[in-house]
This record gives sequence, C-alpha cells and structure tokens, in this order.
Amino acid sequence: MDAAFFTAWIDEIARAVTAGRERLTRLDAAIGDADHGANLDRGFTAVREALAAKPPATPGAVLTLAGTTLIRKVGGASGPLYGTALRQMGAALGSAPEVTAGELAAALEAGVAGVRKLGGAEEGDKTMVDALAPAARALTAAVAGGLKDGEALAAARAAAEEGARTAVPLQARKGRASYLGERSAGHEDPGAASTVLILTALHTTATR
Repeated sequence: MDAAFFTAWIDEIARAVTAGRERLTRLDAAIGDADHGANLDRGFTAVREALAAKPPATPGAVLTLAGTTLIRKVGGASGPLYGTALRQMGAALGSAPEVTAGELAAALEAGVAGVRKLGGAEEGDKTMVDALAPAARALTAAVAGGLKDGEALAAARAAAEEGARTAVPLQARKGRASYLGERSAGHEDPGAASTVLILTALHTTATR
C-alpha cells in the first residue's frame, strides 16, 4: 500500500461522509449538538483539497497531512480526535514508501492510543473508541492469522460495525452526550457511526 492507496482512502472517506452527512447530523442531534456530519464533511473536503494541492510521497505523509488539516479546519471534538488518530498513524508509518497490512494494523493501534489519550475515553464510554478499538484489534488479529489484505480489512470493518452496535444501549460517559445521563442510552453514537464509515472506506479502497 503506497501513497496513492492512502490518498484514495481519504477520497473514499470524503465521499462516504458527504453521502452520510445528514444521517450523522441526525444521530448527533439526538445526543449532541447536531454538527458532526457538517464538521466532518467540511474537514474531509479540506483534506482532499490539501492532498491535491501538494500530493505527499509516502503513506505516512498522507495521513499526517490529513490529520493536521482536520485539526486546523474542524471544530468541536471530531477534528482534534480524528486528526490526532491520523497524525499518530502517520508517525507510526514513518517515511516508508509502501506499507504492509501488518504495519497498517500497528499504525491503527497507535491511532487508537492517541484518541484515548486526548479524549480520555475507553471502550464502554459510548464514543468513537467503541468502534475504533475493536477494529484495530481485529485487523491485528487478522493479519497475524494470515488473512489477505482485503479479508483483514473486512474483519476490521465488521468489528467497527459490531462495536458501534454494542454501544447503542449504553449510557454515555464521555463527551457532550454524557450530559444527557440515562437519556443517552438507546441512541447510536455519531462518532462510532463515522468511524464505521471510515473503516468501510478503507475496506472499499482495498477491494476496488
């Protein structure tokens, strides 16, 4: 997987976020401030523009630029959190011109660690971590088990989907949703939902 692959992943994320913008907004309206879809759409549009203006030469540089752009362009929690995840992934990949699925798995684990450190959330708190952490574990396990890249990324996507579903009945313990207390239970977390979009986009890019 080279820089072109990661740029294609970002493009696919941007398309998916634009298509899912209204759904993400509805989810956020129920337990947040109704700006998650708009913020991510604006952010990933800016990322696409930044990558097109000066295409990075390595996977790590693609993700680092993407993360930096999100942090600069997106307000609320989603910009800093997703931006940190991508920057940590970029740092983990370093300057290698191509990376393996195993290296991507390690980078995703680093991204999860960055999100946990910044947001203070763990699994069960009803946040994006409930989808992101299982996806990282699943990718690591799939690669260790010898699955092909597409199959490994399908496992990561499925784990993100299951994590998001598992978080629905939970009461939020972090973020704006936590202010609702018991009323947050029964709602899908918008951050977990957008994480599913991002992992789905990764699998789509690998199997296209």
